[in-house]
Amino acid sequence: MRRGRPDPWYARASTGAALDPVLPESSLAGPLEPGSTGPAAPATGHPNRLRQSLRITADLGGELFAGARRGEAFSFASLLDPKPVVLTRHPEHVRSLFAAHPDVAPSLAGESPVRPILGLSVLTAVGDQHRRRRKLMMPSFHGDAIARYRAEIETATRRHLDRWTTGTPFPLAATTQAITLDVIMSGVFGIDHRAAPEEARLRHVVRQTLRLSVGPLAQLAELLNLDREESVGPQRWIVARLDTAMYAVIAARRAAHEPGARHDILGLLLDVRDEDGAPLSDLELRNELLTLVLAGHETTANSIAWTFERLLRTPAADDRLRDVVRSGEDPDGYLEATITESMRVRPVVPLIGRRVRVPWRLGEVVVPPDSRLLVGILLLHHRDDLYPDPFRFAPERFLGRKPGAHEWLPFGGGTRRCLGAALAMEELRIVVPEIVRRADLVVDDPAPERPVHRNVTMIPGRGGRVRAVALRR
Repeated sequence: MRRGRPDPWYARASTGAALDPVLPESSLAGPLEPGSTGPAAPATGHPNRLRQSLRITADLGGELFAGARRGEAFSFASLLDPKPVVLTRHPEHVRSLFAAHPDVAPSLAGESPVRPILGLSVLTAVGDQHRRRRKLMMPSFHGDAIARYRAEIETATRRHLDRWTTGTPFPLAATTQAITLDVIMSGVFGIDHRAAPEEARLRHVVRQTLRLSVGPLAQLAELLNLDREESVGPQRWIVARLDTAMYAVIAARRAAHEPGARHDILGLLLDVRDEDGAPLSDLELRNELLTLVLAGHETTANSIAWTFERLLRTPAADDRLRDVVRSGEDPDGYLEATITESMRVRPVVPLIGRRVRVPWRLGEVVVPPDSRLLVGILLLHHRDDLYPDPFRFAPERFLGRKPGAHEWLPFGGGTRRCLGAALAMEELRIVVPEIVRRADLVVDDPAPERPVHRNVTMIPGRGGRVRAVALRR
């Protein structure tokens, strides 16, 4: 197998200047009294809001690493806000945001570019609405529920890997999306969902939507829908197709529903009653179900694809994982370390944020009230004071060590930590070794795949393209 080339961001990172250990005062962070002022975060990028937004859409990672040369916190112009958007990559700054009361630093999820698609759901709600919805959904992702999903993960993985053939390059993300979509559809709609024509139609529309979401038209549609609550332009047509398919599923299930008879997520939500005894509306069901179906499978699928994109370009790590998996012996936890390292170097969600309602200290910088304050997860994961030689894919850095809660954030953190984190990790722990066990894979191009920015996610530009040279049934 040909060796991979350096990480595409390496040259932009200026590692010595950007990632040096920080001065003690830079770690001080948190809310200040109203009216407090101080030095602004240094600006980076193009001052024109439209041009800078286009540059970020075209090369998010490159722009972030270029900005990190300016310091622990920096600002950039954005169409999202007339004020400069501030971004930090310091773990203590992250800690201050995660510990803050939601009224002081509410999540930017309510202003997310996915809001026009998903509506108001557990992902996009803030404050009391978010707490209520999270409490409603939490039982579907507890330990017992994850155990029920395990059999479907194993079955779906075998079913899709059985279709592989040798010789022809293909995007691994296509397979992993099919697997994770099967899993989330099973969890949301029940194990027999494939027999229902309405749910088959929904699955078809979801897959079409994902294919459309990686083209230039999708990037334009994203810009047109910034800071909107309802979709306009081409995105409106896509959302209308999703709605038609989803409402058909809801109608069919309402008509056949028997309270307490089913334990899939839709069945549980149909049983829910509010304080006045009223059931969830069709719109509330649509928003939560669409969030689970889209966000609940696509991020995990791309995490798996990124794992192999990095692994296959690091022969020593690839060889070691293959030996561990095929021997059935992993006393050091190399599989877990590989998954952890993959999610460090390629977090599918590279940014999260809060809107700070009061002045906020970030070391020597003071962020004005009502500003967008982002956490650069991608930059945090590439600090060489936390992760020496951070652009090297090195699973061994996590052997016998768990990453810190404010140093490794592929699932976000605080009260906004991803609801489906446990399910995602279970899928990774099953799908990754099963692929390694059954296939010898190589890449058809040693160059690293360019990360593509899609809404709030960062995905492999060619879908994690691989070729199977040998298969084991």
